[in-house]
Amino acid sequence: MVRVGVIGGGQLARMMIPAALTLGIELKVFAESEGSSAAMAATYVGDYANLEELTAFAHNCDVITFDHEHVPIAHLEALCAEGVRVYPPPGALALTHDKIVMRRALQHLGVAQPRWTVIESSTNRDQALGEVGGFPCVAKLPVGGYDGKGVRVIASWAEAEEWCALGPVLLEEKVDFRRELAQLGARRPSGEWVAWPVVETRQVNGVCSEVLAPAPGMSAEGGRQAESIASTIASAINVVGVLAVELFETADGRILVNELAMRPHNSGHVFTELSLTSQFEQHLRAVADFPLGAPELMQEFGVMANIFGRLDGHLARLAEEEFPGVKIHDYQKAPRLGRKVGHCVAVGSGVENTLSAALAARAILEGDNYDGQRGSS
Repeated sequence: MVRVGVIGGGQLARMMIPAALTLGIELKVFAESEGSSAAMAATYVGDYANLEELTAFAHNCDVITFDHEHVPIAHLEALCAEGVRVYPPPGALALTHDKIVMRRALQHLGVAQPRWTVIESSTNRDQALGEVGGFPCVAKLPVGGYDGKGVRVIASWAEAEEWCALGPVLLEEKVDFRRELAQLGARRPSGEWVAWPVVETRQVNGVCSEVLAPAPGMSAEGGRQAESIASTIASAINVVGVLAVELFETADGRILVNELAMRPHNSGHVFTELSLTSQFEQHLRAVADFPLGAPELMQEFGVMANIFGRLDGHLARLAEEEFPGVKIHDYQKAPRLGRKVGHCVAVGSGVENTLSAALAARAILEGDNYDGQRGSS
């Protein structure tokens, strides 16, 4: 039996548990605290930034993978030096740790992305501004930002001065996009690659609110372009496991890379009900070096709606009675305003009916707690 160790005890590790049972994989979770989302599979509770603890955990596993990207790269390189299989490998994960590193790598690959530059203390700011098309533009902290954090649309230097005083800041053009997309696929160590259809992601306050799969109205050429971008990146940087590429689709049909994630991703939750192979099963298949599963869809269309703040069990039962075809996933997280605490998925044959069912079920689930705010995982 293959022993897969997952660093991080969040909802992604939690949702790997059923897939691991099906595949006959022994799942071991390194959780940050007692009572984490993946507590039922937690075999170790500690500090993943402590190399000694991380090493002790890894030596009881055949392969290491991740619920999040926050483990220090130097620690992962140390594990690899001791012969531990780490998937995705540290060199690939480095692109998710630092957005400047990511932009440079994508530039080297010739992958289409927004115009960008780096602001440092010695930078000619007028020149830098010209490189991204002027104000308004987007300022990003290179390290640590997610779900809308560490990202600002700025109309003057004063709005980024606080960040510039801390160190380098990534400056990007404010893309005039028609919508946001995500392309997910998975890759084995051998190079085998399988992708799902591209999805549309809808954001509120910089945080994903809904995912529509496949992306409505996506042309065949646009779908091929998105898949080609993801497969090119995966192969070039040796990704093993699920890769999610967040994309902008512009009004003139261009597709630009926004962000990368090398693990199961919020935009892929819809495939648990929609695809023959969920992203969680596919990720485990990839890191365990099993043959990848079929990505074909079992229904024409699917919608995932994130649930924020709290997920009340009584309200969940009401939603299930009202919408028996909607599947509800509870992350077992403590309530907090704006926090992702679960999601629901509806599948069907039509875009509007499926979207309406998912949104109506979420309205019941969130009850009077829902106020449109979006926050942290």
